[in-house]
Amino acid sequence: MKLEIISFGKISEFIGHQQVEISNVTDTDQLKSYLETSFPELVGMKYKLAVNQNMIQSNQSLKNEDKVAIMPPFSGG
Repeated sequence: MKLEIISFGKISEFIGHQQVEISNVTDTDQLKSYLETSFPELVGMKYKLAVNQNMIQSNQSLKNEDKVAIMPPFSGG
């Protein structure tokens, strides 16, 4: 499966914007595990995922060519 990973804030310092080819990942929980293994800086860090510009509150299925954003906590103003 090919995913586009977009990161923001402090997370973009070590992940950046990239396209990844991942096998055995079918949902956002599996993606989080993959990301935390690939980027140990994420372990223990609070962050949110958005898939195709929709914030994820619980586990969601992923499909080929999805765009996944990884965002640190943010506050409104």
